[in-house]
Amino acid sequence: MNTEQTEQAGQAGRTERAARTGRTGDAGRSGRKVAVVTGAGSGIGRAVALALASGGWSLALAGRRAEPLAETAAAAGDTGALCVTTDVTDADEVAALFTAVRDRFGRLDLLFNNAGTFGPGGVPLEDLAVADWRAVVDVNLTGAFLCAQAAYRLMKEQDPQGGRIINNGSISAHAPRPHSIAYTATKHAITGLTKSLSLDGRPYRIACGQIDIGNAATEMTERMQTGILQANGELAVEPVMAAADVARTVLHMAELPLEANVQFATVMATNMPYVGRG
Repeated sequence: MNTEQTEQAGQAGRTERAARTGRTGDAGRSGRKVAVVTGAGSGIGRAVALALASGGWSLALAGRRAEPLAETAAAAGDTGALCVTTDVTDADEVAALFTAVRDRFGRLDLLFNNAGTFGPGGVPLEDLAVADWRAVVDVNLTGAFLCAQAAYRLMKEQDPQGGRIINNGSISAHAPRPHSIAYTATKHAITGLTKSLSLDGRPYRIACGQIDIGNAATEMTERMQTGILQANGELAVEPVMAAADVARTVLHMAELPLEANVQFATVMATNMPYVGRG
């Protein structure tokens, strides 16, 4: 068999395998790379979905409510977006999300692991209910793990192998705010999740990075514009930045070749009280 015949036979084998397993080449069946965005119905998730759509990505949008997901898809101008209502704390719902992605697109190139909750705000440590602690851990940590695990499995099994996971950390992955023990603990844990995913993904061309965000203008940060508790006990208004500025950074991380990875990135409002004495 000559070289040309060998190449033709190899291509025929790849085509047959793709037809049998539902896997395709370097992008989804549309020829575009495929991204899952969790928490896509608002805030950072919506901004990142819009940035990815503008970059030519196919979108799978996940969140708890169908209507906000449809609004994100409409804002992105993506009539082919896959919208899947998903509770990230439910392993069966997470599995169904990634099965739907595989069935629709044939592969997955990116997970933006973004769904999260701050939990009850302003509750002193001694008054925090165990149920509230567990609710924050379930969403921010267990939910992130379940989505990462499902994405990892799909990226490992698909042909060609590989993909990227970007976890939404937080400035709180470095330093806490007062009365934020559940949120802060989970965001510190996300850093460990990111490092473990990076290590375990190496043999399968699965890259993992983390973006730590400070004071993006979303529903979660509205309090910062009216006054939020500081470490010295005072209330102070804090500057914010546009969520689109975060999204551009996520897009940059997402579009790197798998041979390169932004392991950790911090994007914050320039004058927020984080660096120095505030």
